[in-house]
Amino acid sequence: MRAAPKSIDKHATGANGVVPILSKLLEICRHIEAHPTAPHGLSELSKRAALSQFHLHRLFKSFLQITPRKYVEQVRTAAFKKRLRSAASVTDAIYESGFESSSAVYGRLDAHLGMTPKKYRAGGAGVSISFAFGQTPLGKVLIGATDRGICYLQFGNSERQLLEQLADEYPHAIITSSAAAAGDHFADWMRALNSQLNGRTSAQSLPLDVQGTAFQKRVWEFLRSIPSGEVVSYAEVAQAVGSPRAIRAAASACASNRIGVLIPCHRVIRGSGELGGYRWGLPRKRTLLATERRVCASLKGAQARRAKR
Repeated sequence: MRAAPKSIDKHATGANGVVPILSKLLEICRHIEAHPTAPHGLSELSKRAALSQFHLHRLFKSFLQITPRKYVEQVRTAAFKKRLRSAASVTDAIYESGFESSSAVYGRLDAHLGMTPKKYRAGGAGVSISFAFGQTPLGKVLIGATDRGICYLQFGNSERQLLEQLADEYPHAIITSSAAAAGDHFADWMRALNSQLNGRTSAQSLPLDVQGTAFQKRVWEFLRSIPSGEVVSYAEVAQAVGSPRAIRAAASACASNRIGVLIPCHRVIRGSGELGGYRWGLPRKRTLLATERRVCASLKGAQARRAKR
């Protein structure tokens, strides 16, 4: 069995199987989540945890890969997103979420919302997304795109279901069929997608418009570097993006991927060798991996035959 991290070696595991120092960390996190508008200075939080400021800061960095201050900001951002759609104004939502000023919000929320607070408050109003349906070896697919690239690639059982899912993401965005979009690239994208799904060529060069946190983007970028036919574990993903202890966060980033296949989260499995989860169902994950392995085996066989000549 692997030894406990050095930072908690001196803390024995309690009778309930939970390391006491981690229980303190969870308690502080729950306190912040329950009171997002409270000041939450490091001094106050460390007193509540009965730890030094240095030790509490190190706990957050070691096990959550962020500082206490950044965790407070994330909690307030989540509260802000909830209040945006119901508050009387954006300003009210800012102060009701615990932020001290609007300048503290507008400079850093694009990465969290994927748009300005006013556009998010309006459910994506002003954001133009065109879409097209297609048929693939994995069933029906919907590709959605902004003028920057593909922002949505979902598999489903019906066109109605797929369009409802897109509308749920951006309830007030301008969503139009690709037939009405100028400079329609959807036909080419569908051909490239099907070519990859049939094991012929890669569609990894298609343009993407990816919205997510900095950590999610690091994970998704790494996923795109995994060669076809190969798999990695969630632990290896966390290690590759520089946060070796953030295994659950890496798994969560994979599950949050909205662009199937082109961001190949299907190439990530559990360390035990089990497939783990997949947003579009394990049968599709098995099919994707089997196709890629078959193509790789065929290519290796062809290379071996050429080498013998």
